[in-house]
Amino acid sequence: MKSILITGGAGFIGSHVVRLFVNRYPDATIVNIDSLTYAGNLENLRDVAARPNYRFVKADICDYAQVQRALADFAVTGIVHLAAESHVDRSITDPFVFARTNVIGTLTLLQAAKEYWNGHYDGRLFYHVSTDEVYGSLDHGGFFTETTPYDPKSPYSASKAASDHFVRAFHNTYKLPVVVSNCSNNYGPYQFPEKLIPLFINNIRHNKPLPVYGRGENVRDWLFVEDHARAIDVIFHRGRIGDTYNIGGFNEWKNIDLIRVMIRVVDRLLGRPEGASEKLITYVTDRAGHDLRYAIDSTKLKTELGWEPSLQFEEGLEKTVKWYLDNQAWLDGVTSGDYQKYYEQMYKI
Repeated sequence: MKSILITGGAGFIGSHVVRLFVNRYPDATIVNIDSLTYAGNLENLRDVAARPNYRFVKADICDYAQVQRALADFAVTGIVHLAAESHVDRSITDPFVFARTNVIGTLTLLQAAKEYWNGHYDGRLFYHVSTDEVYGSLDHGGFFTETTPYDPKSPYSASKAASDHFVRAFHNTYKLPVVVSNCSNNYGPYQFPEKLIPLFINNIRHNKPLPVYGRGENVRDWLFVEDHARAIDVIFHRGRIGDTYNIGGFNEWKNIDLIRVMIRVVDRLLGRPEGASEKLITYVTDRAGHDLRYAIDSTKLKTELGWEPSLQFEEGLEKTVKWYLDNQAWLDGVTSGDYQKYYEQMYKI
């Protein structure tokens, strides 16, 4: 029987991975370890919380003793490492938090896994989930591939790049069995509403300003979160040890174009004239060091492991908007007073 530890399993992407693994692998024990910071919410997993193969451990991945205990208590054979501080704006405000969680937290997990498995690596795997932002910024042509040199531009992406290097160093130095994936921007249900899509859905609903950095010309590649979870599943079970896989949606949008499409969808589903909420668009001072464009080439993942996105963007966006409009109670529960203060401070509106 396998025992798979998923870090950050109460977060946005993590909860979708936990749900998929719990449902798909009933004979495996799925252990969710999460410190339940502002972005971690056990409500995200209410539908699987009572399953016999699901366990939850409240712990900080930077606490070596807690991590060691979890590995031993559940005889962990595989780790899917998702826990991370991930919001670029927050990293600019407080880079130390990002260095602690993303670098020291990853190093703690690596060392604990190395010590616990003690060289007995058959059937063991440390899977590290990273981001396309470690590659830096693209101009108007080309794509990030698995061999693109690292060139992180923000404290967030620098911390993720450092963690990626530690993972590969443990493979090269200690032969720890690892895989790494770098993914584009995710969207979908249960995303904390500091991120663009849930933030704007909520603001449109309440007729609040829609803060757009600069002129909205920055380009991102968007992937529905359930497709990312499927990719993680495929890579975890079939990826080559020591290899890297890029996960992308082949779905690039300028921020301002994405926002206008989202406005039309939300307006329509709220029974308003489509586009009526464009008046809420408010241009704000651009983010410091704002990368112009990210674009992932996930051909390797498709060719070697047969994965590709299942949803067209318009279908995924419609599904996402409907979820947030139908789950206002969830949004109300996560938008605390502390979050409102942060939001006002960050966007100056």
